[in-house]
Amino acid sequence: MSARILVVAEHDGTRLNPSTAKCVSCAGTLAGAEIVVAVCAADAAAVAAQAAQLAGVSRVLTVENPANRHALAAVLAPQVVALAAPFSHVLGPSTTFGKDLMARVAGLLDAPQVSDIMAIESAQRFRRPIYAGNAILTVELAGGGKVVGTVRAASFEAAATGGSAPIEKVALHLELPTHTRFVSVSAAKTDRPDLQTARRVISGGRALGSADGFKILYSLADKIGAAVGASRAAVDAGYAPNEMQVGQTGKIIAPELYVAVGISGAIQHLTGIKDARTIVAINKDGEAPIFEVADFGLVGDLFQIIPEIEKLVG
Repeated sequence: MSARILVVAEHDGTRLNPSTAKCVSCAGTLAGAEIVVAVCAADAAAVAAQAAQLAGVSRVLTVENPANRHALAAVLAPQVVALAAPFSHVLGPSTTFGKDLMARVAGLLDAPQVSDIMAIESAQRFRRPIYAGNAILTVELAGGGKVVGTVRAASFEAAATGGSAPIEKVALHLELPTHTRFVSVSAAKTDRPDLQTARRVISGGRALGSADGFKILYSLADKIGAAVGASRAAVDAGYAPNEMQVGQTGKIIAPELYVAVGISGAIQHLTGIKDARTIVAINKDGEAPIFEVADFGLVGDLFQIIPEIEKLVG
């Protein structure tokens, strides 16, 4: 019996998050699987149209409800569960959205959850990283029941576009919980690419010395269209906000280019960047661990090197 996989779309109401396309790629590694994308939104038309273009998607299901204007896990979970009945697997991205939502879905379904899936070996057998990525755990589920999972986006390329899956509206007659309600959101506004999906990322460490020190990174990032990240040490020192943290306790990313500026390369940070295609390290300490994983390294004063690079790309 072939697998039927429901992928829960992450979006902001108008744009499909690239993590969804990576979930579709993950699902597509299970031979013969039917892949369906679920879009829960207040107005799902724009996001559903984008999901329908993903290669490998056979259908897109839309659930429209004013309560879905903001992505509240407590509100979305019962709707995903209602859609999940005919599916063998329910997948979401291993992002803040997915980690919040999919655990609730698994609980309501009384189904096992496999977190941070980096490979699917069979319908019941998966691989995921443990110990800060230093070991790979193979998980096999017994019983053959429904599986809930979160997909490690850094392990998969986004599904190609060019598909034309049909879009179906689904009417769910559910009493949604009201104990959780949207109050407000506080997030830094920037015109730079999203850190988790950016093709280019420049990150700074404690060596930048202050929040003002990060300004030279922002300037270079704007020139090359990059997102800006930070090490935990820089965040803890107050040089950068928490949402910029890259690493085991921050964001796990896999950009095409990652530039580490003034970052020594603790294992917790390397865990978050090891899937980057090209890593460039800039550090005055030639013995810094970051150089062991870097494809290119520059030893010197970052406050001299970064402005020189900016001149060259300007």
